[in-house]
Amino acid sequence: MEALRWHGARDLRLEEVPEPPEPGPHEAVVDVSWCGVCGTDLHEFLEGPHMIREGPHPLTGARPPLALGHELSGTVVALGAEVPGIGIGDRVTADPCWRCGVCYWCTRGEYHLCPKGGSVGLASPGAFAERVTVPLAGLTRLPENVSDEMAAVAEPLAVGLHAVTRAGVRPGDNVLVVGGGPIGFAVVLAARLAGAAGLYVSEPLRERRERLLELGVTEAFDPSASDVRREVFLRTGRIGPDAVIDATGVPRLAAQAVASVRRGGRVVLAGVGHGSVEFDMGQLVFYERAVLGTLGYTFDIPRVIDLMSTGRLDVSALITGRFPLSGGAGVFEDLAADRARHLKVLLTPKGL
Repeated sequence: MEALRWHGARDLRLEEVPEPPEPGPHEAVVDVSWCGVCGTDLHEFLEGPHMIREGPHPLTGARPPLALGHELSGTVVALGAEVPGIGIGDRVTADPCWRCGVCYWCTRGEYHLCPKGGSVGLASPGAFAERVTVPLAGLTRLPENVSDEMAAVAEPLAVGLHAVTRAGVRPGDNVLVVGGGPIGFAVVLAARLAGAAGLYVSEPLRERRERLLELGVTEAFDPSASDVRREVFLRTGRIGPDAVIDATGVPRLAAQAVASVRRGGRVVLAGVGHGSVEFDMGQLVFYERAVLGTLGYTFDIPRVIDLMSTGRLDVSALITGRFPLSGGAGVFEDLAADRARHLKVLLTPKGL
């Protein structure tokens, strides 16, 4: 079969590779319909390895070169064990988190924190391929009214939903989202579902600000042209937002988030970043602000599918590009050159 494999930074190759083997007892094989390009994929392409291990992964044994891609939809073609409600031929999406199942965190349901864990497309061959092996426990069967394209963006939306849940957003809250890329977009959608009264976004790219305004955010600011902290402070009755969610991973913006949230408010860092963050401890202690990290999701993908199925979550504005897998290497180059052009790009091995 064909797969778009990562060999190193700036080195993606469409190659002929063997079909996935028969699945083990905790695995399933899915015939891929669509797979989204994640910011993590783009970072690995530009300057990796970051989350890809150069040696064998301790849980899966996989090592580069391997196909990227973990935001997927498709059809089950093989099951390593019986799964209630799911059979061969069913359309599914998948939680791509590999987990050991026996550690302290796994047994508490916090499988995304498993010390040996990893993700499809980073710790094992991914879904930029015709078929992919995924965790059996992560399968979610798709209702008839949820398309394969919609299901392929359930994973990034689950990231946003998990971040908003971590932030404790409640009806009537004011929320500032830092970064209007795909994860920031997902956070906005989730915060709106949670009942946020004021939704403010800081995003330097005009095209993204315009898309967010069309989505119904209260206001979208250009941080290079305005003092976002002050503007949101004034618009919230000189109190500040109840929650600030950073979707960039940029250390200096994380420090600004701490300074921007109201007294007693919550800062959630959802962007995958590198480096240290410096801030005044007094801004936390004297104002009783909380700073939380958030990683991926736990059991959030089925929630997203239910929200899509019931019509409460419309993701159509998030998908801005659809391309064949055969042109995937060029798509990555285009995204690296112009990130403002797209929010979420999907690749398909089926042809267009």
